[in-house]
Amino acid sequence: MSRTVDPHAHASAPVQAAYSYCEAVTGQQARNFAYGIRLLPTDKRQAMSALYAFSRRVDDIGDGALAPEAKKQRLEDTRALLGRIAGGAVEEDDTDPVAVALADAARRFPIPLDGLDELIDGVLMDVHGETYETWDDLRAYCRCVAGAIGRLSLGVFGTQPGAPGAERAAEYADTLGLALQLTNILRDVREDAGNGRTYLPADDLAKFGCAAGFHTSTPPAGSDFAGLVHFEVRRARALFAEGYRLLPMLDRRSGACVAAMAGIYRRLLDRIERDPEAVLRGRVSLPGREKAYVAVRGLSGLDTRTVSRQTARRRA
Repeated sequence: MSRTVDPHAHASAPVQAAYSYCEAVTGQQARNFAYGIRLLPTDKRQAMSALYAFSRRVDDIGDGALAPEAKKQRLEDTRALLGRIAGGAVEEDDTDPVAVALADAARRFPIPLDGLDELIDGVLMDVHGETYETWDDLRAYCRCVAGAIGRLSLGVFGTQPGAPGAERAAEYADTLGLALQLTNILRDVREDAGNGRTYLPADDLAKFGCAAGFHTSTPPAGSDFAGLVHFEVRRARALFAEGYRLLPMLDRRSGACVAAMAGIYRRLLDRIERDPEAVLRGRVSLPGREKAYVAVRGLSGLDTRTVSRQTARRRA
């Protein structure tokens, strides 16, 4: 979708109210995400909030208490709403603030809204109770629920004119989304098990003696749970290293936003790696002061400069 209006143009009162609603949802429901997007200029921050609020609606349907058939219908209704947004059929006076905000964002930025179709497909996989035998199987799911979000976000961020390698920006954004999602999966293994879901590949679980699942605060008897976690942490780190190649292609504030969000999750990985069983005892998180440090680091451009030097060495 091509940009049709100036992204910096003043939005009408109804649209501003819709964005305010989306920003409130984001601030309440996604503290890590909100921490990153506060580094963006207003127009991009609002667009990212609209993307989050719509995505959250889809996730909430999948995670809710409705029967599977009711969830499927709600998801298809949401897909139909997305079609109206993509077709320019949502007016400013529509009663759905998320639809109003996302429609305006899609007019201001070249957001690939089909990525939200992929998100719906991924949540339907959850509703169907899909499990994943191999990393390739899980990767396909992660591309739907997280890689697509990376590509949608890139539509808001854009790339700097003439940035070397920019033709691969969407690939790197997708990969960074996979890294974030795999980190989430590791952090939430106990919570997901309680909800009857297993995301880690069955091949990996069997390899480390964890096929029995994660239903208590201790690992399965006789398992190498630490080995499993360290194996998945290495996989996530490799995805982060690849995805970080996006940073030099972004403007300073967009790069700071991405570095902050990714940096928070990389530090979560560090904590999980140091104490693998912590994910069985509760939700691993970072204190506010550490998140603040990550944000300052992102604004400093340190991660971007590091990636730029690494890329230059590879090309030399």
